[in-house]
Amino acid sequence: MNELAWLPTDAINTVSLTVSLVVLLLVLLLWFFMNRASLRANEQIALLEELVDLQKRQNSLLRRLCEANEPEPMVEKTSEVIPNEDDDLVRMVAER
Repeated sequence: MNELAWLPTDAINTVSLTVSLVVLLLVLLLWFFMNRASLRANEQIALLEELVDLQKRQNSLLRRLCEANEPEPMVEKTSEVIPNEDDDLVRMVAER
C-alpha cells in the first residue's frame, strides 16, 4: 500500500509540484499553438472572403463591359440548305 514510504514527505511534495508544473507548461504550450493556429485560420478566412467579394465585383464589371460591347444582332437571311446524304452519314460516325 505504501510504495513510496521510502521517500521522505518533502520529496513527495517536490515530485508532485514538479509534475504539476510540467503538466501546466505542456497545457500552456498546447494552448499557445492552438490559439495561434486559430488566429491564422481566421485571418485566412477573412482574406478569402475579401477575395470572393473582389471576384464578384470583377464579374459584375466584366458582365457590364461585355453587354456594352455586344454587337448589334445582324439579320441574316435564312435560306434552306438541302442536306446531303454524305453529311448525314458523317454525323452518324463518332469522332475520336
